[in-house]
Amino acid sequence: MTVSKRVLLFGMVLFALTAVLMGQTRTGNPELTVEQSYLQDTIELAIIREQSRADSREMKMVALEYISDAIERGNRSDEIRLALEHLSMEGVVNITRESGRVVNNYPDVRTRAATYLGELGTPEAKNTLLRMVRADNEPMVLTEAIKSLGNIGLNDNNETVNTIVWTATRYDNLNPDNLLALSTIVALEKLALANNGIANQAAIQYLIRVADGNYIRPVQERARQALMEIRRFNVQN
Repeated sequence: MTVSKRVLLFGMVLFALTAVLMGQTRTGNPELTVEQSYLQDTIELAIIREQSRADSREMKMVALEYISDAIERGNRSDEIRLALEHLSMEGVVNITRESGRVVNNYPDVRTRAATYLGELGTPEAKNTLLRMVRADNEPMVLTEAIKSLGNIGLNDNNETVNTIVWTATRYDNLNPDNLLALSTIVALEKLALANNGIANQAAIQYLIRVADGNYIRPVQERARQALMEIRRFNVQN
């Protein structure tokens, strides 16, 4: 059975199960039992796993919708993380070729995966985001991955700050990007707040380059504000 047929089958099962459970709630049982909830979650996770590995971009986007719903309900399971990990590397590490051409390069899929990894907020999610930042070349993906790293706030041994600054500096040298620079500035501020400052000379140098570099005025001003904030954190600590 092909992946698409399996996904369709799982979808039909989930639809039938949901109809049964909704029928039970309408006939006097206002809440799902533990067993019913577990069964629904198990089938949903199976669908997410299959959809995330399907060939089509559309199926992967549907998987991301299911993942968003699951995270909103508090589901931060390994199955959700592994699906996001797979989607975050789609077309970069997980490559499908036809006649030598990459046919699964979906930056929008990777961008949304980066968003949900940030919402997941676990150390494992942080590690996946670091892999994304090191491997991806799409500014829109990098912008969201850096933003999510700032939201998570973990910076063991300065690994997060070093990776963010290395990536942002590479683009600053080659092709300055205002959105990427802004996400980097905000992430560095959040990481400083979460870790009682940033003792990283490369980060300071990057902010100075942005403040005086080829960026629009609001981004330059934001870099100057970040320099003052990070200096204040470091002085206080």
